[in-house]
Amino acid sequence: MLDYKLDEALRSLDGVQLAKVAGRLVRVSGMLLESLGCQRSTGQRCRVEQADGSLLDAQVVGFNRDITYLMPFKKPVGLAAGSRVFPAKDEAVLQIDESWLGRVVNGLGEPLDERGKLSGRDPLPVELPTVNPLKRRPVEAALDVGVRAINGLLTLGKGQRVGLFAGSGVGKSVLLGMITRQTKADVVVVGLIGERGREVQEFILHSLGEEGLRKAVVVVAPANESPLMRLKATELCHSIAAYFRDQGQDVLLLVDSLTRYAMAQREIALALGEPPATKGYPPSVFGMLPELVESAGNGESGSGSLSAIYTVLAEGDDHQDPIVDCARAILDGHIVLSRRLADVGHYPAIDISASVSRCMSQVGEAPHLAAGRQFKEFYSTYEKIKELIPLGGYTPGMDAKTDRAVQLAPSLERFLRQEVGASAELGASIATLQSIIK
Repeated sequence: MLDYKLDEALRSLDGVQLAKVAGRLVRVSGMLLESLGCQRSTGQRCRVEQADGSLLDAQVVGFNRDITYLMPFKKPVGLAAGSRVFPAKDEAVLQIDESWLGRVVNGLGEPLDERGKLSGRDPLPVELPTVNPLKRRPVEAALDVGVRAINGLLTLGKGQRVGLFAGSGVGKSVLLGMITRQTKADVVVVGLIGERGREVQEFILHSLGEEGLRKAVVVVAPANESPLMRLKATELCHSIAAYFRDQGQDVLLLVDSLTRYAMAQREIALALGEPPATKGYPPSVFGMLPELVESAGNGESGSGSLSAIYTVLAEGDDHQDPIVDCARAILDGHIVLSRRLADVGHYPAIDISASVSRCMSQVGEAPHLAAGRQFKEFYSTYEKIKELIPLGGYTPGMDAKTDRAVQLAPSLERFLRQEVGASAELGASIATLQSIIK
């Protein structure tokens, strides 16, 4: 018996770690850390010793010969030259199921709502989901978002990906909240990326509400988070939405905003030395945006739907901004909000002349599509001569089309306006549109 215990004790010594491998910190430049001696692959994690003895989690984002570049998940506190860098264990794969509904998490899937640890029965893939384009289910059914101007003139489909384009302070987030409350979906996944921290609680209380939160998952990475956390949070909300889609649910994904995701990647890429291209954005940004957007949309036959709405910030109201231009090209439609309309109290400030839904022809019936085209034609005609009417520049009877546009102008204006708390169902919106254009 004694010999057996002695042999067992000797065998246990084989598992004793005689030395702990560690690298050392050699340079800190902004949020980018450089280390030597801690060889890890890109995407793997390290832990950096701080002045107070705590360990800072970081991820390998690049390397240059023997130097490994790290990006921390949180703001560093008291780093010094020579601080030890330890290789971290491979991160555990997140487990997800319906218990995630009603929860608020950060970019790493850690709960922020103080309601206990998250768990689940199914693994959540680390990489962005992909769908074979030949197997992707087409957009065939209309999506009711409860906004009359969108339902009637820019009808969206289940599985469509669309952008809300506007400058700052024009009402993107308010309109997004309005769509959140009124869209009919089984699951709502919200990504609040790089926005003001004040808006997180307001969005949960006023836009989702208690009933809306029960069927929602909110992923938060406000502006004071590191760029890596903003990237992780955006990709996590896409993975969560794809999971529920593959479970057969109709999912609505809301991301506020796509521009902050691009800015986060710009910070990381420039820190790594990637050369800036258009307006300071490096080429990698324009490669990551399509990859992100393509992970949304419908899945294969037999799965549910995944409709995605992204807010896109047009800096300085420049709609030729590189991110706006890129998003316009890769999304299935764009809804442009006009500062001119917002300044005169027109809400929602949707510029229907500059907006388009590329899936409207697939989900709308012929009478509806015809009425929508005529509405836009009359509205555009009236907008051209509106400023001339007070000056006496318009003479009735000179052009029948113009006369009809002026006659319908009050009805067109009423159709496009809607109070924040009001709801306009898809069927009612189409019926009102067709009654105007008789």
